[in-house]
Amino acid sequence: MAMTFADRLLAHDPALSRVKMGARVTLTILASILVLIAIHLAVTPLPSISYALAIVLSIEGGVAVKDKRPGDQLTTRLMGCAASLFCITLAAALEPYRLVADLTFLCVILAASLARVFGQRGFAVGMFAFISYFIGAYLRPTFSELPLAALGPLFAVAFGHLIRKYLLVDDWRRDLSKTLRAIQHRVSDILLRLAGFAARGMLTEKDRLELRQMEEQLKDVVLMAEGLLPRNADGSMPSDSSPVMAVSIAIFDLHLAAESVIVQSLGALPPAALVSAVLHDDAVAAKRIAEDPSIAAGEERKRQSVHALLWLQRASSALREAATDRAFQQLMAFGDVPRAGPPVKPDFSWKNPLVRAAVQITIASGIAMVFGLLLSRDRWFWAVLTAFLVFNNTRSRGDAALRAIQRSVGTLLGVAIGLALATLLSGHTTTTVGLAAVCVFLAFYYLQVSYALLSFFVTIVLCLVYGLIGQLTYEVLLLRLEETVIGSIAGMFVAFVIFPSSTRSTVELAVARWYDALGQLLEAVDNGESRYRLIELSNRLDETYRDLTVAARPLGSAWSLVTRPGPIRQTLAIFLATSYWARILARDFANAGNGNDPEMHRAIDNARQALEKATARKADCFSIKTPRHAAASGNLPAPGQGAAHGADMVANLLNRLYPPAADEQKSQ
Repeated sequence: MAMTFADRLLAHDPALSRVKMGARVTLTILASILVLIAIHLAVTPLPSISYALAIVLSIEGGVAVKDKRPGDQLTTRLMGCAASLFCITLAAALEPYRLVADLTFLCVILAASLARVFGQRGFAVGMFAFISYFIGAYLRPTFSELPLAALGPLFAVAFGHLIRKYLLVDDWRRDLSKTLRAIQHRVSDILLRLAGFAARGMLTEKDRLELRQMEEQLKDVVLMAEGLLPRNADGSMPSDSSPVMAVSIAIFDLHLAAESVIVQSLGALPPAALVSAVLHDDAVAAKRIAEDPSIAAGEERKRQSVHALLWLQRASSALREAATDRAFQQLMAFGDVPRAGPPVKPDFSWKNPLVRAAVQITIASGIAMVFGLLLSRDRWFWAVLTAFLVFNNTRSRGDAALRAIQRSVGTLLGVAIGLALATLLSGHTTTTVGLAAVCVFLAFYYLQVSYALLSFFVTIVLCLVYGLIGQLTYEVLLLRLEETVIGSIAGMFVAFVIFPSSTRSTVELAVARWYDALGQLLEAVDNGESRYRLIELSNRLDETYRDLTVAARPLGSAWSLVTRPGPIRQTLAIFLATSYWARILARDFANAGNGNDPEMHRAIDNARQALEKATARKADCFSIKTPRHAAASGNLPAPGQGAAHGADMVANLLNRLYPPAADEQKSQ
């Protein structure tokens, strides 16, 4: 059972980054609170704001500080601590002047939001400042309490840094090793499932969906591994002859091979014996089975499945060899931490979406403040907090609305469950504290997965804390829910009315970036650029596709008044298939090394023409109702027929975005 749990955990979090995130936040909170309690009991009583600041800044230190190097992390934490101390002092100084204090809160929100223009460090310092003023305005410390209140931020920063540097370390070497193993494990999982399907001799629609999901899971780990590989200061890959580049190419090749196996198997299942041989890395048996006369004389689609499996076997062996190469092992043993990219140049122009978002956040917070005050003079801060957080990591009004609804639903369910748990555990302090710690861990373990789950577990923690301090009442929890709804509605209203960034426009930007990345890749192949340049452009195309899937997410979400999840998924499938064949084109060209093939140049010209037509239509493809049968890519032949074939497939798929029936419908 333990092995099963560990396997599932690693399958979803191969580098254990989510586990470390949850553990860092939880341990930092526990360490800070325990030291503050010791000081409270042994030295001098501490005000409640000391504990509150320790908790919230432990959270922000674990979540918002994203620098690679420990020294940079400490610098960001110290800057955040300074911002925190300034903001709680400002809140205490303005407490007698409530109107001025509230207006100043909006100024702090604007400044904290604008700080994101400076990149990751600006985002972190802004979050420290916002949450500290929030706590200061909420708990209203006196000037005499400020020296002791400062202990909270100081301990949160100190323990957060020590835990991240010495206990739960960001070790890119270890994480990369785990991720490379996870790639092989996920390929084995695909082969294992495929072996079962091949033995059964048929695929159901559920089986097809499972294979596609497994391919997406493999893609996640591949991109994680690519992100962990050390790069130059400008973000580019090291020299062509470096062991890092060899591993990068091997990862890229294995990913393409696994994709090809899935694509071909959806059209025709390969022989079960061959799948088993590849699964057990028996190259001799795999070759013998593939050369069997019955297979050689069989149908074309099955031969292509066999071809793809043999490719996967070779690619898997190549990755193992590259990862165990002596030069790469030396790099893993003595290489430096991957360097951060060049510093972000601040852009405060209105064209910068971060600047517009800062104004939106401030207006939404102001609206939430007004209506929150009408509901409660003491608890209105929850409305402002919700309005502020609704805009975190959102790209469009649809995304903001989705986040607002997730927060409200998570809070509602958290209130219901938290009230029941706090009532049942009344009087059991140790059990309550332990459960609260578990919920804190789960909240930040699921941070990157579901905002609703984060809100759910955080609300349970608040219920348990209210129970411990004797303030748990149905009225308080109902008020918290009402303030959350007010903040969510304020956020949605501003997202849709004030400088709205529509989902459509966000999708158009993402589609334009994808078109641009594809165009650069086609041009690089046409110009005969190096294999390594083609790998870099292929990875960039993959990244833009992932950005496109995120941007298009609200189009098919259940909250939409008009939901079209089927057509949206179908359109994204065409973009995915096009990305796949563009990478196949790059690979086949690099392997062939024949830049003078007239057939290839003819095919690339056709692909460019199709790309030009698609680019002119922007994101219209997401609103077309005519079926385009994107799933037909499931029976495409495997690579190996020359680079021209990949370019032809790119042109074919781009033309499917706007089939003739759709054009006729558009003209009518």
